[in-house]
Amino acid sequence: MKQLFKNLYLEGRCFLVLTGLVLGFLTSYLIPDVFGAIKLLCYVFLVFLLTDILLLFGSKGGVDASRLVPEKLSNGDENEVKVSLSNSFLFTAEIKVLDEIPHQFQKRDFKIKTSLKKGEHKTFTYSLRPTERGVYTFGFLNVFAKSPIGLVSKKFPFNKEQQLAVYPSFLQLRKYGLLAFSNRLFEHGLKKIRRIGHTMEFEHIKDYVQGDDIRNINWKATAKKGQLMVNQYQDEKSQPIYSVIDKGRIMKMPFEGLSLLDYAINATLVISNIALKKQDKAGMFAFSYTIENVVVAERRSSQMNLILETLYNLKTNFVESDYGRLYAQIKRRLTHRSLLLLYTNFETLDALQRQLPYLQGISKQHLLVVIFFENSALTAFMNEKAQTTHQIFEKTIAEKFVYEKKLIVNELRKHGIQTILTKPENLTIDTINKYLEIKARGLL
Repeated sequence: MKQLFKNLYLEGRCFLVLTGLVLGFLTSYLIPDVFGAIKLLCYVFLVFLLTDILLLFGSKGGVDASRLVPEKLSNGDENEVKVSLSNSFLFTAEIKVLDEIPHQFQKRDFKIKTSLKKGEHKTFTYSLRPTERGVYTFGFLNVFAKSPIGLVSKKFPFNKEQQLAVYPSFLQLRKYGLLAFSNRLFEHGLKKIRRIGHTMEFEHIKDYVQGDDIRNINWKATAKKGQLMVNQYQDEKSQPIYSVIDKGRIMKMPFEGLSLLDYAINATLVISNIALKKQDKAGMFAFSYTIENVVVAERRSSQMNLILETLYNLKTNFVESDYGRLYAQIKRRLTHRSLLLLYTNFETLDALQRQLPYLQGISKQHLLVVIFFENSALTAFMNEKAQTTHQIFEKTIAEKFVYEKKLIVNELRKHGIQTILTKPENLTIDTINKYLEIKARGLL
C-alpha cells in the first residue's frame, strides 16, 4: 500500500473531472433535481478511477527504461544521451519521461512525451553540452505511465545516481586527428603549405613516377640502375612540441560558456595527439605564479592518457602570471630546441611590453608561437551601426581595443616571434595549421 501511494500521481484529467463534480454538487443546492445525476456521475468516476489504478498497479507488466550515456563527456561538445523505453503492459500506455539532468546544465524543463503500444520499444536521443570540467551527477530517470483512461499515472524510477566525468574535448581530438592525415583539411580552414628547400630528413631512393619533383632526381643512382631514380624525403621526427598554458586570471574570460583556459586545453589535447602521430614528442606544462602540471615531451603509447589526465585537473589561478619565472624555468628545464605553443591573452600593448623581454629571451633558444585571442564581442559590436552619440563613443573605444590587438601582433613579429591571433572557436584549427606550416617549412 505504501508503494502504491508513493508512485501514484493524479493527472490533469482527474482534476478536471473533480472540479466538474464539485461545481455540479454546488449547483445541486440551487437546482435539487440534478443532485441524483451528479451523484451517479460521482460513482461512475470512482469506478473509472479504481479501474485505472488496477490497470496500472494490479495487472502484470510495466514500463522498462534505461539511460545510455558515454563513459565520459567531452567538454564544449554536444554529447549524445539515449533513453530506451519498452512497454510490457497489455494496453497502449502514454509515457512521460523526466530525466534528472546534472544541475550544471540548469535544464529544468526537460521532458519526453510519447505513446507505446503493447510490446513496443522506442529509443530517444538528446544532447548535452558541458562547459566545465569535473564530475557531473545524473539523478533518477523518472518514467510516468498512463492507461487509456488517463486519470492517474504510475511512476517508474530508474538509473539511480550515475556519475560521469567531463574531460577536455576528446571528440575534437578524434575529429582533427583524422583530418590531419586526410585530404579534407581544406574543409575546416586548414591550408596546404608549400615546402621550401630540403629541410626534411632523407628516407630512401625510389623509382621515379610521374608527378615526382625532378629536383629530387638522384643522378648517381639513375646512372647505376639505368632508369630515373629520385630521393624520397620525410618530415623530421622526434622534435619536442610543448603546449604552454597560461592559467592566470586573464584566461578566465568566458566565450560561449567556455573559458579561454578551456579552449586552450581542448586545443592542447588535439595538437598533442597530432604531434604524436607525426612521430614528434608531445608535452605540456601550465604556469601562473609558478610552473605546474608538467608533462615532459615524450613519444610513447601512454603519453596521450597522461596529458589528458593532467589537462582534466587544470584550473585557473586568479593571479597575474609570472613570465619571468616562466623564462627561468624554460631555460633550466628545456635543454633541446623545442616548439613552444604559448596559449595566453594580451588586451593592451602595455601588457605585452611588460612581458616582451621574457618572450624574446625564450625565442632565442626555442621556436616560440604566441597564441592569443580576438575579442569577438567587441568585433561584433564594432560592426554594428551607431545610432546615438553615446554609441559612437562606445564604438570608438571598441575600435581602439581591436586595433591594439593588431599592434600586438606586429610588435611580436617585429621581434621575430611567431604569432596567432584567433577567435576562440577557431583556436584548434589555427593551431593545427601553424604546426603543419612549421613542419612543412622546417623552421624547427
